[in-house]
Amino acid sequence: MDLACLPFESIAEVSWSDFPYRPRVGVRLANTGHSLLLHYKVEEECVLACNHHDNGDIWTDSCVEFFVSVADDDLYYNIECNCIGALLVGCGNGRHDRQRAGEEITSQIGRWCSLGWEPFPERLEYTSWEIMMEIPFLVFFRHQINTLTGKTIRANFHKCGDHLSRPHYLSWQKIHSPRPDFHRPEFFGAIEIG
Repeated sequence: MDLACLPFESIAEVSWSDFPYRPRVGVRLANTGHSLLLHYKVEEECVLACNHHDNGDIWTDSCVEFFVSVADDDLYYNIECNCIGALLVGCGNGRHDRQRAGEEITSQIGRWCSLGWEPFPERLEYTSWEIMMEIPFLVFFRHQINTLTGKTIRANFHKCGDHLSRPHYLSWQKIHSPRPDFHRPEFFGAIEIG
């Protein structure tokens, strides 16, 4: 991504005024032909990583998320990753209709974490961290995706931390709902995959 000079997009939308805190967050996305690469950069005033196994309550930690529709249907995937690389992957057509991916799927996602892999309690200090993920197309387990090149997907990127001293809910695209809810595919933005 660096060699291709891919820029970072800002994840800065605060859709709920009860949670005004806005960490500095950027994301960039690339297509390898057989996988998607995601690179997040985060700067925040406190950081937490309690969950160290996949499919835990990842969103309660310092967490970044990629919600994506890869086909022209009502299914979307949530790929959530905390700051030490623990993942949650699900698919469905709404918040309450999620099928979680098993270890045979989550183990296929390559991860690099600047903060390492060990869990830690909340650190009340300014911290910058990065996560990189390689998401092979087989992770989209309710679809058969051979290529995304030349296609348009719909997605939103998020940053949250439900159990931090400064809870927050940021998104790339604005979400219109009465309370924090990232499971709103009607507000996904279009992304053309090169």
